[in-house]
Amino acid sequence: MSTAGFTIQKGVADIPTAFIASFGSGKPVIGILAEMDALPGLSQEPVAERKALVNGGYGHGCGHNLFGTGSIAAAIAVKNWMRENKINGTIRLYGTPAEEGAGGGKTYLVRAGLFNDVDAVLHWHPGDHNSASPSSTLAYKVALFRFNGLAAHAAAAPDKGRSALDGVEAMNFMVNMMREHVPQETRIHYVIKKGGVTSNIVPDFAEVEYTLRTPTIDGLKNIWTRLLNTAEAAALGTGTTVNHEVMTGLYNTLPNETLAKMMQKHLEKVGGIKYTAEETLFAEKIRLTVASTSLPSIETAASIEPYALNGLTSASTDVGDVSWVVPTAGLSTATWVSGIPAHSWQAVACDGMSIGFKSMMVAAKTIALTAQEIFQKPSVIQSAADELQKARGGASFKYESLAGDRKAPLDYRKQ
Repeated sequence: MSTAGFTIQKGVADIPTAFIASFGSGKPVIGILAEMDALPGLSQEPVAERKALVNGGYGHGCGHNLFGTGSIAAAIAVKNWMRENKINGTIRLYGTPAEEGAGGGKTYLVRAGLFNDVDAVLHWHPGDHNSASPSSTLAYKVALFRFNGLAAHAAAAPDKGRSALDGVEAMNFMVNMMREHVPQETRIHYVIKKGGVTSNIVPDFAEVEYTLRTPTIDGLKNIWTRLLNTAEAAALGTGTTVNHEVMTGLYNTLPNETLAKMMQKHLEKVGGIKYTAEETLFAEKIRLTVASTSLPSIETAASIEPYALNGLTSASTDVGDVSWVVPTAGLSTATWVSGIPAHSWQAVACDGMSIGFKSMMVAAKTIALTAQEIFQKPSVIQSAADELQKARGGASFKYESLAGDRKAPLDYRKQ
């Protein structure tokens, strides 16, 4: 980016791999998100059968190789247009790592105030269709619950032990009963990370990771309190102790129709992609590996879905935090063959070949055109800001990170 004329700030928000690349000065300030991440166990060559590049290695199962690159292409295109046309304002690319899992990289950039002077944020995400229709996502919180007990011989002296694993299992049991009494959109997932070392020793330490998702921030806080109560009750009932560490927390996404409708217009102008004969053969072959009998047409990549306010999706994203502090709009493009799910080796294969590359450029062009129009229409910025203020409940809103004051977990998958 520096060779393209941008000023680079490295290591922002105390994250060594986060950066901001800026061009221009003054208002308006338009941000473009460039996510960077990968998923464990999804290493894959760009071929239509399972073939890892590195056995057990990481792969771009959500297309972040395309996400970051496409956003950079958009930012450079806008910069060139600004320079050629002597446009006032600032285009700013945010390099945001660790979107997946408990990373939540953007939350730490938002908490550090790095979006406070931004007027609009644009982003995109790989997918299996082309759409700029806005939707909300689930608010999200992840924590590790650590139970401590007393070790003892499991046969000779079980009365002298207090099982930390019993604490974990008691918590899990109560949470599973609680599922009946939460909103139906709520999702609660857990996995036991550590449960003891051998069955003939009463475990003196056990750890469970919990993820909670629900549509609203207030709902998240309420159910989270209930989750904490189950942990305390489990510890009390099993004679153990418990503490927890919040790994990350994400806001739900606030749609901004002012920006979304503008982005939809430009997406329709750019259009989708058409497959070559070779790409069609690849698409037909890789769809045979998906466990589904009703897949959308391969021609989906060439079409643009009609605009609609899509309500709620069951996913979560750290874009949500950004959307609460600055008007935000995004789109999805068909980088994956229709019917291919995210977080799969099939998605990684598509991300690494021409289908993914071509659809990436659809996103880059759409973002660039949308940014150009915003620069030329100051009234859009005010309309988008008014919509945001109404959506978040008025001028009294103050952003508070759901991750609290913890430092960004730089290697959270090893914790």
